[in-house]
Amino acid sequence: MPSELAEKFMKTLQAIESSKEVEPLIALFAPDAETSNLLMTEPLTGQDGARQFWQKYLSVFDEIHSEFTHITEGGHSIALEWTSTGTLTSGEPIKYRGVSLIERHMGQVQRFRTYYDSAAFLPEGSKHT
Repeated sequence: MPSELAEKFMKTLQAIESSKEVEPLIALFAPDAETSNLLMTEPLTGQDGARQFWQKYLSVFDEIHSEFTHITEGGHSIALEWTSTGTLTSGEPIKYRGVSLIERHMGQVQRFRTYYDSAAFLPEGSKHT
């Protein structure tokens, strides 16, 4: 059974994907949290950094929905495997998979990193099958 933070994070992420309102997710992040993905050279810091990260994430899609397929937890770490499906702002459909890693401290997200198949975002004609 997922921890309280893992459960809250998954449900809140799915809710902001529908509402486009990031503040409920930001509330789960510690004031000095770090947020990053592989495309970033440096993590974004604090709740303002998390807000910037999630607003940018949502801005890429007309619609998006993440389904969590596997959860692993140990110590202060949570690993979430997921598949996201939706439509890019260009109107192109998208489906991609990834893993998000959360380090928690005192019930909050202290560090969030996500790794995903960035090739899914290439224009349709440049994708290899």
